[in-house]
Amino acid sequence: MNVYMTTGTFDFLKKIENKYPGEMVMMVNQNGALLLHETAGKTVFSAPRRYEAIEAIGEIPNEGFAIMNNIPVTEEGRPLFEHQMKSKGDVLKNVSGLIALRVLRPLTSNTYIIMSVWENETDYEKWQSSPANFLADHQNTISSGQQKIFESAPYTSEYMITE
Repeated sequence: MNVYMTTGTFDFLKKIENKYPGEMVMMVNQNGALLLHETAGKTVFSAPRRYEAIEAIGEIPNEGFAIMNNIPVTEEGRPLFEHQMKSKGDVLKNVSGLIALRVLRPLTSNTYIIMSVWENETDYEKWQSSPANFLADHQNTISSGQQKIFESAPYTSEYMITE
């Protein structure tokens, strides 16, 4: 599965989304808007960020709270990182409030994205403090320097998915 993302103003991206109903998901935050296109084929975006979904749980809905954990990984660290992420998908399948999960392999950069979509922000916050939160382990590993698979510190983006 291919995943393409582009950013811009809400009005501009809404026009693109309206041309292809049901094919794209609009996300917004305080910095602007992001349009996500998940497809087995090509995208209509002229200069998207390109990813391959290596793990997919659930369908991305037309509303919810989305978190994108952006994790820069070294070239040598990619196989280990992917193995660790693929093995974590089963842990999340039954987490309360989780609607969808995507582990996205970058095709043109070094930054993986772990995108989780939640019913609401409260469900995400509950998961953040739970033992099922495997991302906290990775962030602790990065800061302690025990593994050299990470290029730099990860960062998180939050979005509301809206019609």
